Amino acid sequence: MTPLVLLPGMMCDARLFGPQIAALSGRIEVMVPTLTAHDTMAGLAKDVLATAPPKFALAGLSMGGIVAMEMLAQAPERISRLALMDTNPKAEAPEVQDRRLLHMVAVEGGQLDRIMQEEMKPNYLADGPNRAAILDLCMDMARKLGPEAFIRQSLALRDREDRQEVLRQADLPALVLCGRHDRLCPVHRHTLMHDLLKGSELFIIEDAGHLPTLERPAETTAALVRWLFEIGDDRV
Repeated sequence: MTPLVLLPGMMCDARLFGPQIAALSGRIEVMVPTLTAHDTMAGLAKDVLATAPPKFALAGLSMGGIVAMEMLAQAPERISRLALMDTNPKAEAPEVQDRRLLHMVAVEGGQLDRIMQEEMKPNYLADGPNRAAILDLCMDMARKLGPEAFIRQSLALRDREDRQEVLRQADLPALVLCGRHDRLCPVHRHTLMHDLLKGSELFIIEDAGHLPTLERPAETTAALVRWLFEIGDDRV
């Protein structure tokens, strides 16, 4: 079985996949790179590829999914299977680019906490009993990564390329997964990716928003286990 590379979302670290790592680590080698060293998607993807095994399964959530699509563009022969979660294959819309600039200016002025609390994190989650604890974890991850990581990741997201054609050309076991109530990357984005990826499976997690790995960990882990161990060849 090839190793699994998990790519976290913006201002998140390996704790975003804590339940999945705990469930999978006895069955497969799991790696979680930090996506903070570059301000372009190409640079981030190149960094991950430089340290990843020769062949690996790849799963990314949100910004991690966008980096995963860039890696697929750069080195498709190295990726044995692909899972895209709560993400977007399209280039950044102009109005979102403008909003990112405002966020970067605010963060440069020392307002990382305010931007994360008021502008971003409230849109991440569906209502649920663990919402407050997950938001607290998200804030801790963001503070640990810090303002410079926020700026670099914002630039990479703002200036990214459309990768729909990369998905259309892909030929590998693929999972497309999202929370039913994801407001940042809605369900229709995932039906698009499902249509683009030949033979992919689409899995929608009920009662979850943008972070189903934490909101509905059992259901998300089950979908990933099926993708890893039950669908198609591992193409070693």
